[in-house]
Amino acid sequence: QVQLVESGGGSVQAGGSLRLSCRASGYTDTVSSNCMGWFRQAPGKEREGVAAILTGGGRTYYADSVKGRFTISQDNAKNTVSLQMNSLKPEDTAMYYCALRLYDCFSGLDQYEYHYWGQGTQVTVSS
Repeated sequence: QVQLVESGGGSVQAGGSLRLSCRASGYTDTVSSNCMGWFRQAPGKEREGVAAILTGGGRTYYADSVKGRFTISQDNAKNTVSLQMNSLKPEDTAMYYCALRLYDCFSGLDQYEYHYWGQGTQVTVSS
């Protein structure tokens, strides 16, 4: 059974930083690359793609709203992905979800391309 477990959420003041991590387990990596992404959903808003990474090749994808502030990376363990969030803004406040697509990234930031989801971790940025 595939499981995605997020960690690292919390509360921070505007301008601060947080690092989210996502560990995937319970599946056999039968393909050379997977796509792992981070999404977020604020109250009353639709879920939106934040960043994604192709785990085999390292290609990354970012939403315009986070470019230059967020960095997605694959840790040494191939099934762990982190999201470093700097210069946080109040509008970054949301529940953040990790997602796994069992194939190469397509657009990277479309939630409907992903097969598995974590439970989410809350990020709150105060002004």
